[in-house]
Amino acid sequence: MPSTSPLLQRIDARTEDVAGALAELRERLSPRGAVVSVSSSARTLETFGEALSPQQVVERICSDVEGRGLDAVLEYSEKLDKVRLTPETLRVSEDELDAAHRAADPKFLAAVRKIAGNIRDFAEAIKPQNVRVNRGDGVYLEQRFVPLARVGCCVPGGAAAYPSTALMTVVPAQAAGVEQIAIMSPPTPTGAENPIVRATCRELGVRELYRFGGVQGVAALAYGVEGVPRVDKIVGPGNLFVALAKKRVFGDVDIDSIAGPSEVVVIVDDSTDAGFAAADLLAQAEHDPGASVLVCLSEGKLTEIEAEVERQLAGLSRGEQTRQCLTRFGASILVDSRAQACEVTDLIAPEHLHIQTDDPESYLANIRNAGAVFLGAYTPVALGDYAAGPSHVLPTGGTARFAAGLSVTDFLRSHSVIHYSREGLGQVADETALLAQLEGLTAHRASVDIRRS
Repeated sequence: MPSTSPLLQRIDARTEDVAGALAELRERLSPRGAVVSVSSSARTLETFGEALSPQQVVERICSDVEGRGLDAVLEYSEKLDKVRLTPETLRVSEDELDAAHRAADPKFLAAVRKIAGNIRDFAEAIKPQNVRVNRGDGVYLEQRFVPLARVGCCVPGGAAAYPSTALMTVVPAQAAGVEQIAIMSPPTPTGAENPIVRATCRELGVRELYRFGGVQGVAALAYGVEGVPRVDKIVGPGNLFVALAKKRVFGDVDIDSIAGPSEVVVIVDDSTDAGFAAADLLAQAEHDPGASVLVCLSEGKLTEIEAEVERQLAGLSRGEQTRQCLTRFGASILVDSRAQACEVTDLIAPEHLHIQTDDPESYLANIRNAGAVFLGAYTPVALGDYAAGPSHVLPTGGTARFAAGLSVTDFLRSHSVIHYSREGLGQVADETALLAQLEGLTAHRASVDIRRS
């Protein structure tokens, strides 16, 4: 059995079933784990008169919004957010956006502009370009990339205000060429009512900020309601209910991912500054819920970092909440080699991977699965959260095995273009007709044959 430190579950990968222990941790944090707060459970009971699972809540609200439109959105906003909205107040007015922008600290607006520039520069550098292949005889093939017409961005507004999420979702969409961008954020002091969120929207040129969040917000964007045209895609993070709602509406609209709680893996060795590593574990646990996992090649360093975690907790404004998160979702894994460190990391497939070792590039060369990788002692995950350039909307829950972080490419759809001349058709007519005949699709064959008669 794994031993337990005061905070982090300690797992010895040299002797224990690390896969089983990690699977149990991941299950608690996945949408299937139904990690919801006591207040959320109480609100569900109050709203529906019975205890429902998160999946049942999502199904009821989405179906209701799809069927009744704006009336359902307003009702759920009042029941769940305790705010009475009207069709006229559902959207933050341009005057309110302008007022927030005028009142904002110039240093804050300068920071927004600088960060937006970093994000835009990165997005434009990786933006795919149209490709044309010429085959001669009047034959050419193209792959074209076209921006989506309208997207919706989820900006949370529960525990804190997140202007960074507006930046990380809106700017890549703008770089792709999306013309209509709508932001949904709950009608809370940290959501759509927050002056810095409003000022950020105004600075970015976003004029559609809606005072709704949660399941009803996702449904409103997906299906369209009075005053809120439907979008083509919904992106951005949220709580369990938002994640499940995005899953529910996928197919009516596109989504970026079904994101769960945030997570980090920090790989360390004897060269690592224990204080740095502890700070990075705590920064992730501050989200609550969120997984903070330490992968360590040295038992002595592991113990040193655990002591640093305890010491730094005392100075955090959300220290007790962070402590509880580490106890529930934290782990420290002792490995015997670089190879095993990489194997364990690939098994976790973390949202954030921070390699704080003497030669981080050598580890990266042997790791396949991660949403975003941070190399070296002076690259804290917070840089990716706020300022570096790549979006902080990343795959969670092990989905980095097959999914990638949000980027400019998520706001583009591609299609192929095919052009043949009479001469070009003649080069492949026999093969096309043969396959069509073998599949029993004689009309397909005839559509080729008629052009060479």
